[in-house]
Amino acid sequence: MTKRIAMWSGPRNISTAMMRAWENRPDTVVCDEPLYAYYLRVTGRPHPGAERIVAELDSDWRSVARALTEGVPDGEAEIYYQKHMAHHLLEEVEREWLWNLEHAFLIRDPREMLLSLSKVTPDPGVLDTGLPQQARLFEEVLERTGKTPPVLDAKDTLQDPEAILRRLCAALEVEFLPAMLVWPAGKRESDGLWAEHWYEGVERSTGFQSWRPREGELSPALKAVWEECLPHYERLHAQRLVARR
Repeated sequence: MTKRIAMWSGPRNISTAMMRAWENRPDTVVCDEPLYAYYLRVTGRPHPGAERIVAELDSDWRSVARALTEGVPDGEAEIYYQKHMAHHLLEEVEREWLWNLEHAFLIRDPREMLLSLSKVTPDPGVLDTGLPQQARLFEEVLERTGKTPPVLDAKDTLQDPEAILRRLCAALEVEFLPAMLVWPAGKRESDGLWAEHWYEGVERSTGFQSWRPREGELSPALKAVWEECLPHYERLHAQRLVARR
């Protein structure tokens, strides 16, 4: 039976690098933000390439959910890794299908996220960060399963990718493979249509980059958003996996 892993991230995180790590495993297939077309159709957000994404990809969350829980791209695989943006999980999306997946969460310091996100998203609000949605789903998974789902912080992961990935794999009950740490540069057929707008850096990468603090100051408006984000981030951050050597 295929293990279906849903990794819920916010924007401007290391989510695509994490997808590369899993795709480099010989036992894994991946999908890239499968709810993105639905999110763009419903919200009308002016993202790069939005018209093409909605026109060419499935924008019905129900059929997307069926594909994520019943099918596997390109036939069979032991692991089906799904890279999700938490803010794509809009309120109208029913939750029952989610319980056919195993969930994990990838978070980033909201100050750093907002400094980056504000460069590409005009006037981002708290929901644009995905943190409230991550926190809500985290609580739902915990309540339903009685087990704390794994949480990764981007900073921890970049500072010690092997240790964090080993802990993630253990939490998900899969074998850690060194192939997750180094991958070939270049494009992937599995990358979303939006790759040309967002993935230039990861296409050059051959592994996780070293962590560097994000420089800059939040505007008063962004500082207000940061204050809204902080309780959600702190709740998840307190549950994060940490390196153990």
